[in-house]
Amino acid sequence: MDVKVSVTTLALFLLLASYVTAAHSGVFHVNKYGAVPRGDITEALKHAWKDACASTTPSKIVVPRGTYKLKQITLRGPCKAPINVLVQGTILAPINPNHLNGNDQWVRFEYIDFLTLSGGGTFNGRGKKMAWNQNDCGKNKNCKMLPMNFGFSFIKNSVIKDITSKDSKNFHVNVLGCKNITFNNFSIKAPATSPNTDGIHVGRSTQVNIINSKIGTGDDCISLGDGSRQVTVLNVTCGPGHGISVGSLGKYPNEEPVEDFIVRNCTLKNTDNGVRIKTWPGTSVTSIASNFHFEDIIMVNVRNPIIIDQEYCPWNQCKKQSPSKVKISKVTFKNIRGTSATKEGVALVCSSGVPCETVELSDIDLSFNGTIATAKCANVKPKIRRKAPTCAA
Repeated sequence: MDVKVSVTTLALFLLLASYVTAAHSGVFHVNKYGAVPRGDITEALKHAWKDACASTTPSKIVVPRGTYKLKQITLRGPCKAPINVLVQGTILAPINPNHLNGNDQWVRFEYIDFLTLSGGGTFNGRGKKMAWNQNDCGKNKNCKMLPMNFGFSFIKNSVIKDITSKDSKNFHVNVLGCKNITFNNFSIKAPATSPNTDGIHVGRSTQVNIINSKIGTGDDCISLGDGSRQVTVLNVTCGPGHGISVGSLGKYPNEEPVEDFIVRNCTLKNTDNGVRIKTWPGTSVTSIASNFHFEDIIMVNVRNPIIIDQEYCPWNQCKKQSPSKVKISKVTFKNIRGTSATKEGVALVCSSGVPCETVELSDIDLSFNGTIATAKCANVKPKIRRKAPTCAA
């Protein structure tokens, strides 16, 4: 993936978003549809969306400052012109997950071209104890799926900026089937103890940009599922959380390749992992993970700063005797520095069935308790350029 092309495309769409904001001929305030602070705005927002989406010129929906309650809502296109949802207030989800009608996403946007979600507002999923105590999907196959704060499905040429997602009951953001979507100055806030609350999860989407953002949560800050292509992460701070992850991959049939992932100019603080690729052993799923570039990354007290784990098997849900069939290749770790919370700063554990190919380490400077962190490798022969720890088998 050409970073220059990606950034140029991003700049064009940020410019477009600014133009759309300035050029609105239709402004739809939810208070004109009956919304009042501390009240429920579900119906008001539905009606404002219906009118704005039908507008043949760029439109803007405004949720002004104040605190509002919102039930589950789906804002669906296609719309006839670009649309900006400007949220300046704080939106509260129902505390009880059962009050979200069994939907897997609290606020869902789908089938929209040229959407902007902005305004500096906060969407508070109010996960806390009632929902998080039920969130055991990591170890319980028969768990009840809890709702995510946001779902962006089949969205194109869109920008989500200056928005905060707080205390989601499950994942904060799920991106599915999208093309050319940017998260800019997007904030995610949840404690390290919140289970299964991935920050932004991307699946089967192309040209996804996550920039200038801060993500702190109880699971992966950013995770890539199958079919993710041309994903760029720039200037993101992650922590607490489980790091920035590709995967897990190789668990489900018919998984699509993950390709062209760039992570640059990021900082990870007190996370369980740094930059990670994880795949499941013990399955018959074959797939490809290729063309990943991790560069200019600062680690602050990170447990596993650089990790490829093709024996990923939490809570013993698989049989490691059968190696992963996901082929990993063309992976570069460059200029990664800081402190590791464990002696092993680099762990490249690849599959014995399909060993990793073309893995490169360059300018790796990680320390543990004042000494140089070590590296462990299996089923891979990384190319060492300039400074990097030597792999031990």
